Amino acid sequence: MLISAEARDDILPLVRDLRRVDAHPDHWYPIAWSRELKPGGMLARKYAGEPIVVVRSKDGTLFALEDRCAHRQVPLSHGVVKGCTVRCGYHGWAYDETGTCVDVPYLGRERLPNGVKCYPVHEVDGLIFVFPGNPALAEARRPAALGAKARRGYKTRELNREVAAHYTFMHENLFDMNHQFLHRRQMGMIRATCLGRDSGPDWAEVRYTFDRTSGRASVGEGAILGMMRATDAATRKDVMVIRTDYPYQTLTFAMDDGDPVLSVWLGYTPLDSAQKTNRTFGYLSVKRPGVPLLIDAAWPFITMFTESIFKEDKEIVEMEQAAHDAQGGDRNNEVFPPIKDLRAVLERCGI
Repeated sequence: MLISAEARDDILPLVRDLRRVDAHPDHWYPIAWSRELKPGGMLARKYAGEPIVVVRSKDGTLFALEDRCAHRQVPLSHGVVKGCTVRCGYHGWAYDETGTCVDVPYLGRERLPNGVKCYPVHEVDGLIFVFPGNPALAEARRPAALGAKARRGYKTRELNREVAAHYTFMHENLFDMNHQFLHRRQMGMIRATCLGRDSGPDWAEVRYTFDRTSGRASVGEGAILGMMRATDAATRKDVMVIRTDYPYQTLTFAMDDGDPVLSVWLGYTPLDSAQKTNRTFGYLSVKRPGVPLLIDAAWPFITMFTESIFKEDKEIVEMEQAAHDAQGGDRNNEVFPPIKDLRAVLERCGI
């Protein structure tokens, strides 16, 4: 029997549409890789539809401004960096690192107009962050370290892609390891068993262990896990911990109660005003085995394997976003308790 759209709406639970909950601006969001911004250069970026120019002066001073000249609203990123100022490429208006207009060449310095918005900026572990919200909260919320990126015992690769999906889809995709069927071509059939979950006002965590029910590991997967296994499979304890500490997400996979074999840190920066696209910035770190250079030889296979997994994840969350848009709302029928915990955190912490 067919059910009309009106009747279907009547029987759906009346819940808030999580895909219309914006990322909260009172947090630090990754906006560029440090390697992209050379001294004397600038980068045009966006946060939730707002244009931002990130600048590194010749002496290394890092700052971020609204990417609009106060005069004709053209992008400051179309201009030039002079010392610790940005000069608009249209009429030459100049702004310092606080966004103050410090020079209008044809008026003189005694009749300067208002400046542009300045964003707190922070650089850590090779990533540049901006704080789009209340600047008074910025200092206390600085991220100190990004997963295992800075640890010498790990080899790390960047995760960097634009995804046409709301950031909440990204959190849910990683958090719910019951979607291993999606990756069957890369990993065979994997059964995830939830070992437990916890959550708080601004965080949620879930723990898993895994069994392969058919197929076998790819070379890349084996390169990540096989080099670290020191005990028999019957007694080994492999535990994956996935955690959202709003607005970031981490994954660690440990074996035999030791340091994580795999460590992932992820940040999702909304790009458009509707927040239906995001730039995913992250680091994937693999623990170096005792044999020197072994991981370097395996790295091309690890890269190929992880890229294949992330490609499938990107495609599926973009399908989720498309389904949301086609139906005009969030019709997810969620049954997994850890995801219910996570959704509550994302709704509570967002706007």
